Amino acid sequence: MVGPTRPQFVLFGSSIVQKSFDNGGWGAILADTYARKADIVMRGYGGWNSRNALQVLDQIFPKDAAVQPSLVITYFGGNDSMKPIPAELTPHVPLPEFIENMKKIATHLKSLSEKTRVIFLGVPPANDEMIIQLYGERAARSNEGGRIYSEATLKLCQELEVKAIDLWTIMQQKNDWLTTCFTDGFHLASEGSKIVAKEIIRALEEAEWEPSLYWKLMPSEFVGISPFDSEGNNGAIINSNM
Repeated sequence: MVGPTRPQFVLFGSSIVQKSFDNGGWGAILADTYARKADIVMRGYGGWNSRNALQVLDQIFPKDAAVQPSLVITYFGGNDSMKPIPAELTPHVPLPEFIENMKKIATHLKSLSEKTRVIFLGVPPANDEMIIQLYGERAARSNEGGRIYSEATLKLCQELEVKAIDLWTIMQQKNDWLTTCFTDGFHLASEGSKIVAKEIIRALEEAEWEPSLYWKLMPSEFVGISPFDSEGNNGAIINSNM
């Protein structure tokens, strides 16, 4: 560990998380926005579903850790929602099991500490035509499947009083979402990542959490040490992207 200790924001999920530090990724945007304010820690695992997440939940988030995260942003559901294909291995998880898995994940994360906050990301939409062009007619992923698992996530979060972001609906409000938001029909391009980052920051601004996890209200580290410090004006950063 290096000091001083900062609030820890953990990104936990499948490839949408693992790839979030790619060029223009939403994880990289958060790391830039929260520079000198919080450490953004990535725990992303491509190809994983909610069943896989449960297998290692205690190892990634041990309850007896000396320091617990201030925020955990969790994403699963895209792989779970893939269609089961007879005689083929897919990461599909039946909807009732997915809901139960996500409930267990949410309950565990909320129990880490009184100050640990949790946000679940709903399944983003998908460009079915692009997926078929790249992966063929037997492609197991679809926009409709994502909708079903997204709605289940949002409903569960409402029941558990966990913040959730409806990416499936929000992304489709962008006029050119089909052609700008994805690299392959479901993984996010920079335009899709900008939406994710914007909605996470909006959720953090609107949350009535103490202490606040909104970047403008969090102190910056070592302000005033240098007269040339860009954050010397009360620790505020001018961030035109957000």
